[in-house]
This record gives sequence, C-alpha cells and structure tokens, in this order.
Amino acid sequence: MTEFDVSAYLSRLGFLDPEPPSAGALRRLHIAHVECVPYETLEIQLGRVTSLDPAESARRIISGRGGYCFHLNGAFSALLQALGYQVTLHRGGTQMTAEDTPEISLNHLALTVEGLPGDPETAWFVDVGLGDGLHAPLPLRAGTYRQGPFEYGLRPSEIAPGGWSMAHDPTGSFVTMDFAPEPAAMSDFANNHEKLSTSPESGFVRTCTMQRRDKRGVDILRALTLSRVPEPGKTLLETEREWWSAVSDLFGISPAGFSAEERARLWRTVVAQHEAHLAAQAQS
Repeated sequence: MTEFDVSAYLSRLGFLDPEPPSAGALRRLHIAHVECVPYETLEIQLGRVTSLDPAESARRIISGRGGYCFHLNGAFSALLQALGYQVTLHRGGTQMTAEDTPEISLNHLALTVEGLPGDPETAWFVDVGLGDGLHAPLPLRAGTYRQGPFEYGLRPSEIAPGGWSMAHDPTGSFVTMDFAPEPAAMSDFANNHEKLSTSPESGFVRTCTMQRRDKRGVDILRALTLSRVPEPGKTLLETEREWWSAVSDLFGISPAGFSAEERARLWRTVVAQHEAHLAAQAQS
C-alpha cells in the first residue's frame, strides 16, 4: 500500500488531532466518516475502474470524493491502522432481496476492530461502506441494535461458520450482509470489483447512486430520484442544475471536481437511466 496523508484524512472528517485508540474514539471516527464521506459511484458512471489500493481511495476521499464499500472500508481500515487500531478485513456478501441465496459473494468488504484499551475482549463490527447502513460501530455480540430511525440485527452467520450476519432495517436497501471470520486481503476483491465496475449487469453500472447517512436517516439519489429515508416521498430532479445542486449540497461532491465534458456526460447518463426506469415500469 502506498502512503497517504493521515492528518489530511482526519481534517476531512472534522478532526484537528488524532485521539488514542478507544471505543469512544472509534465511534466518533465512524460517525464522522459516514456523515462526511458519501457512498457514490460516479467513477463507475464515467467508465473508470478505480484502484483498490486503500491509500489511493484515501487520497480520493481527502480530495472531497467518496466511493463504494471497497474504497470506503479499505481507506477507513488504513486510517484506523495508522492510528494504532487492530483492524481485520473480512470477505462479505450482501443479500439484496429475501429471494436471494445468502452467500459470501465477495461483493462486500467488512471490518472488525479488537483489542481496544479498557475493553480488550470486545470486538467491534465496523462498516462505513454500507451506504444506508450503520451510523456507528456495533459490538460483535448477537442482539438487536437501534441507531436513529433504523434497527439492525446481529447474529452468528449460518453460511459462514464463525462469521457474522447483519440484518438490515426493513427500510434498508438490502436484507442481510454476512461476513466470514478469516482475515481477507484487498486482492481478494479484485475480480468482483472489476465486475461490479464494468459489467452491464452490475447495479453500480446500471444506476448512478449516492447515499449519505446521518443520525436521523439517509439521503439517497438514484439517477434523477432523490429521497430521504425514512421520510415519505421522492423528488424528481428535472434539470441539470437541480441535480448538481443536490450532489453538492447533500453529498458534498463539488461539480468543480469534474470537467465540463464529464459533467455533461454524467447528466446525460442519469437522464438515460431515469428514462430506462420509466420504460421498464410501463412494461411491467
């Protein structure tokens, strides 16, 4: 892994100085990350396959961007390690609907942290890459956990012995996420990352998506449709100006970070995706 600027990363999250590792400091870092760094797939929409190097992901985050699970959890794991935390990467898999077969499909990277001062026996489930998922870490113990308007379940995995399964809130974008107990490496996800970034069957390719979690809910933008979960209703962004305003104001991504051609291309793409969605609805 190449190097990145730890101080600049902390500044991006709103911290002037690092804290010694502790459960409280981990919680503050996690909350700041999901509130400041968006889950977003703009690089995929521009046809660019990004590196899985956590340092490169960290530098993109420092520049004001985000990414999806491999980038967000990869970069966050590197930051935590630089701050002295004991972090383990895990191979995971999300079940998008109740009809999907649960499996460790390698479409998700999960993290655990252990050995924290004051409570070294407690391991923590850490995940800043679930989009509309966790707001703060969860102790790795079976139970039901409430975070703001959402409720999560955590239990031993039935498909990965020794691993864990997280049940999302019924309002969430997926049903469950299981992760295996063995340590993983970023290279384990390389093939699936390329597939998710380039395959016409990939949801990341088919629909431009942005999500940003806070303590009261999550802002979600899919193509031209903006929603605030768990609040009712959706807003259609009908002009390019409205779309970029939402991208900037709600997700913190400045249009100045893209060339004029890239901005125009992204707008054409999300319009086409919305029209394809309407056509599919009309046929159903």
